[in-house]
Amino acid sequence: MTERPRGTDPQFTTAAVRQGDDPTAQAILSAAVQMIAARGYHGTSVRDIAGFAGLSAGSIYNHFGSKHDLLVTILVRGGEALVESTEKALLDAPANPADRLDAIVRTHVGVHAENPLESYIGNSELRSLDAVALERVIANRDAQQRIFDRVVADGVKRGVFLTTNPIEASRFVVTACTAVAMWFRPTGPASEEQVIKRYQAVARDAVAYRPPTEN
Repeated sequence: MTERPRGTDPQFTTAAVRQGDDPTAQAILSAAVQMIAARGYHGTSVRDIAGFAGLSAGSIYNHFGSKHDLLVTILVRGGEALVESTEKALLDAPANPADRLDAIVRTHVGVHAENPLESYIGNSELRSLDAVALERVIANRDAQQRIFDRVVADGVKRGVFLTTNPIEASRFVVTACTAVAMWFRPTGPASEEQVIKRYQAVARDAVAYRPPTEN
Protein backbone atom coordinates (compact mmCIF):
# COMPACT_ATOMS: atom_id res chain seq x y z
CA MET A 1 0.00 0.00 0.00
CA THR A 2 1.39 3.40 -0.97
CA GLU A 3 2.07 5.72 1.96
CA ARG A 4 0.07 8.96 1.96
CA PRO A 5 2.35 11.94 1.21
CA ARG A 6 2.82 14.01 4.36
CA GLY A 7 1.79 17.17 2.54
CA THR A 8 -1.70 15.73 2.13
CA ASP A 9 -2.30 15.37 5.86
CA PRO A 10 -6.10 15.74 6.15
CA GLN A 11 -5.69 17.66 9.42
CA PHE A 12 -3.86 20.49 7.65
CA THR A 13 -5.72 22.67 5.17
CA THR A 14 -4.50 25.67 3.24
CA ALA A 15 -6.16 28.33 1.15
CA ALA A 16 -3.39 27.76 -1.38
CA VAL A 17 -5.06 24.51 -2.43
CA ARG A 18 -8.00 24.87 -4.78
CA GLN A 19 -10.71 22.47 -5.74
CA GLY A 20 -9.59 20.76 -8.90
CA ASP A 21 -5.89 20.64 -8.01
CA ASP A 22 -4.54 17.15 -8.52
CA PRO A 23 -3.39 15.27 -5.38
CA THR A 24 0.29 15.82 -6.09
CA ALA A 25 -0.14 19.58 -6.47
CA GLN A 26 -2.16 19.62 -3.25
CA ALA A 27 0.61 17.76 -1.43
CA ILE A 28 3.27 20.12 -2.77
CA LEU A 29 1.37 23.28 -1.80
CA SER A 30 0.49 21.93 1.63
CA ALA A 31 4.11 20.96 2.29
CA ALA A 32 5.42 24.29 0.95
CA VAL A 33 3.19 26.31 3.26
CA GLN A 34 4.29 24.32 6.30
CA MET A 35 7.97 24.29 5.44
CA ILE A 36 8.26 27.96 4.43
CA ALA A 37 6.37 29.02 7.55
CA ALA A 38 8.72 26.96 9.71
CA ARG A 39 12.07 27.71 8.05
CA GLY A 40 11.52 30.81 5.95
CA TYR A 41 11.59 31.01 2.17
CA HIS A 42 15.38 31.25 1.88
CA GLY A 43 15.88 28.55 4.50
CA THR A 44 13.68 26.08 2.63
CA SER A 45 14.84 24.17 -0.45
CA VAL A 46 12.80 22.42 -3.10
CA ARG A 47 14.30 19.18 -1.77
CA ASP A 48 13.00 20.04 1.72
CA ILE A 49 9.49 20.57 0.37
CA ALA A 50 9.63 17.39 -1.68
CA GLY A 51 10.85 15.36 1.28
CA PHE A 52 8.12 16.69 3.56
CA ALA A 53 5.50 15.87 0.92
CA GLY A 54 6.90 12.40 0.41
CA LEU A 55 7.69 13.16 -3.23
CA SER A 56 10.71 13.53 -5.46
CA ALA A 57 12.08 16.97 -6.32
CA GLY A 58 11.25 16.21 -9.94
CA SER A 59 7.56 15.93 -9.03
CA ILE A 60 7.62 19.54 -7.87
CA TYR A 61 9.15 20.78 -11.12
CA ASN A 62 6.46 18.91 -13.03
CA HIS A 63 3.89 21.21 -11.38
CA PHE A 64 5.76 24.41 -10.53
CA GLY A 65 8.60 26.02 -12.43
CA SER A 66 10.53 27.09 -9.34
CA LYS A 67 10.39 27.63 -5.60
CA HIS A 68 9.47 31.24 -6.36
CA ASP A 69 6.47 30.03 -8.36
CA LEU A 70 5.36 28.06 -5.31
CA LEU A 71 5.61 31.14 -3.09
CA VAL A 72 3.70 33.25 -5.61
CA THR A 73 0.97 30.63 -5.86
CA ILE A 74 0.58 30.46 -2.08
CA LEU A 75 0.33 34.23 -1.64
CA VAL A 76 -1.77 35.05 -4.70
CA ARG A 77 -4.26 32.27 -4.11
CA GLY A 78 -4.56 33.16 -0.44
CA GLY A 79 -5.26 36.79 -1.27
CA GLU A 80 -7.76 35.94 -3.97
CA ALA A 81 -9.61 33.53 -1.69
CA LEU A 82 -9.86 36.19 1.02
CA VAL A 83 -11.21 38.83 -1.35
CA GLU A 84 -13.72 36.43 -2.92
CA SER A 85 -14.98 35.26 0.48
CA THR A 86 -15.31 38.82 1.73
CA GLU A 87 -17.17 39.97 -1.37
CA LYS A 88 -19.59 37.07 -1.00
CA ALA A 89 -20.13 37.85 2.69
CA LEU A 90 -20.88 41.45 1.80
CA LEU A 91 -23.27 40.42 -0.94
CA ASP A 92 -25.16 38.12 1.43
CA ALA A 93 -25.28 40.60 4.32
CA PRO A 94 -28.29 42.80 5.21
CA ALA A 95 -28.23 46.29 3.77
CA ASN A 96 -27.51 48.23 6.96
CA PRO A 97 -23.89 49.32 7.52
CA ALA A 98 -23.43 47.68 10.94
CA ASP A 99 -24.44 44.25 9.67
CA ARG A 100 -22.30 44.71 6.58
CA LEU A 101 -19.31 45.58 8.76
CA ASP A 102 -20.01 42.56 10.97
CA ALA A 103 -20.12 40.32 7.90
CA ILE A 104 -16.78 41.36 6.46
CA VAL A 105 -15.10 41.31 9.87
CA ARG A 106 -16.40 37.77 10.39
CA THR A 107 -14.85 36.65 7.12
CA HIS A 108 -11.54 38.46 7.58
CA VAL A 109 -11.05 37.20 11.13
CA GLY A 110 -12.20 33.69 10.28
CA VAL A 111 -9.91 33.31 7.28
CA HIS A 112 -6.88 34.52 9.24
CA ALA A 113 -7.70 32.38 12.27
CA GLU A 114 -7.98 29.31 10.06
CA ASN A 115 -4.92 30.05 7.88
CA PRO A 116 -2.25 31.44 10.22
CA LEU A 117 0.71 30.02 8.32
CA GLU A 118 -0.29 31.73 5.07
CA SER A 119 -0.75 34.98 6.95
CA TYR A 120 2.71 34.65 8.48
CA ILE A 121 4.26 33.93 5.10
CA GLY A 122 2.42 36.86 3.59
CA ASN A 123 3.83 39.22 6.20
CA SER A 124 7.38 37.88 6.25
CA GLU A 125 8.14 36.92 2.65
CA LEU A 126 7.00 39.85 0.52
CA ARG A 127 10.69 40.70 0.21
CA SER A 128 11.25 37.36 -1.53
CA LEU A 129 8.88 38.17 -4.42
CA ASP A 130 9.94 39.66 -7.72
CA ALA A 131 8.37 42.97 -8.76
CA VAL A 132 5.59 41.45 -10.87
CA ALA A 133 4.53 38.97 -8.19
CA LEU A 134 4.69 41.62 -5.49
CA GLU A 135 2.34 43.81 -7.50
CA ARG A 136 -0.18 40.93 -7.75
CA VAL A 137 -0.09 40.28 -4.02
CA ILE A 138 -0.41 43.95 -3.12
CA ALA A 139 -3.32 44.29 -5.57
CA ASN A 140 -5.27 41.68 -3.62
CA ARG A 141 -4.50 43.42 -0.33
CA ASP A 142 -5.62 46.74 -1.75
CA ALA A 143 -8.84 45.15 -3.03
CA GLN A 144 -9.58 43.76 0.42
CA GLN A 145 -8.92 47.12 2.05
CA ARG A 146 -11.22 48.86 -0.43
CA ILE A 147 -14.09 46.60 0.61
CA PHE A 148 -13.72 47.78 4.20
CA ASP A 149 -13.25 51.38 3.06
CA ARG A 150 -16.54 51.28 1.12
CA VAL A 151 -18.50 49.82 4.03
CA VAL A 152 -17.15 52.36 6.50
CA ALA A 153 -17.70 55.27 4.10
CA ASP A 154 -21.27 54.14 3.52
CA GLY A 155 -21.90 54.01 7.27
CA VAL A 156 -20.51 57.52 7.68
CA LYS A 157 -22.66 58.77 4.81
CA ARG A 158 -25.75 57.27 6.42
CA GLY A 159 -24.92 58.87 9.76
CA VAL A 160 -24.56 55.64 11.76
CA PHE A 161 -20.74 55.59 11.83
CA LEU A 162 -19.61 58.78 13.52
CA THR A 163 -15.86 58.47 13.06
CA THR A 164 -14.24 61.59 11.65
CA ASN A 165 -11.34 59.48 10.34
CA PRO A 166 -13.02 56.81 8.20
CA ILE A 167 -9.95 55.79 6.22
CA GLU A 168 -7.81 55.41 9.33
CA ALA A 169 -10.62 53.56 11.14
CA SER A 170 -10.99 51.16 8.22
CA ARG A 171 -7.25 50.48 8.11
CA PHE A 172 -7.20 49.95 11.87
CA VAL A 173 -9.98 47.36 11.64
CA VAL A 174 -8.28 45.42 8.83
CA THR A 175 -4.91 45.47 10.60
CA ALA A 176 -6.40 44.33 13.89
CA CYS A 177 -8.38 41.53 12.27
CA THR A 178 -5.35 40.34 10.31
CA ALA A 179 -3.28 40.15 13.51
CA VAL A 180 -5.60 37.46 14.88
CA ALA A 181 -3.49 34.99 12.87
CA MET A 182 -0.51 35.78 15.10
CA TRP A 183 -2.03 34.61 18.35
CA PHE A 184 -5.24 32.64 17.83
CA ARG A 185 -5.11 28.93 18.62
CA PRO A 186 -8.09 26.57 18.23
CA THR A 187 -7.19 25.05 21.58
CA GLY A 188 -6.98 28.44 23.31
CA PRO A 189 -9.37 29.88 25.89
CA ALA A 190 -11.58 31.59 23.29
CA SER A 191 -13.26 29.86 20.37
CA GLU A 192 -13.10 31.25 16.85
CA GLU A 193 -16.72 32.35 17.15
CA GLN A 194 -16.02 34.19 20.41
CA VAL A 195 -13.05 35.97 18.84
CA ILE A 196 -15.13 36.96 15.83
CA LYS A 197 -17.83 38.45 18.08
CA ARG A 198 -15.24 40.42 20.02
CA TYR A 199 -13.65 41.82 16.88
CA GLN A 200 -17.03 42.75 15.48
CA ALA A 201 -17.54 44.79 18.65
CA VAL A 202 -14.07 46.32 18.32
CA ALA A 203 -14.81 47.25 14.69
CA ARG A 204 -18.09 48.93 15.64
CA ASP A 205 -16.27 50.89 18.34
CA ALA A 206 -13.55 51.90 15.88
CA VAL A 207 -16.06 53.45 13.48
CA ALA A 208 -18.07 54.97 16.37
CA TYR A 209 -21.25 53.12 15.50
CA ARG A 210 -24.45 54.77 16.67
CA PRO A 211 -27.65 52.73 16.23
CA PRO A 212 -30.30 54.66 14.34
CA THR A 213 -32.99 56.08 16.55
CA GLU A 214 -36.54 54.94 16.04
CA ASN A 215 -39.22 57.52 15.34
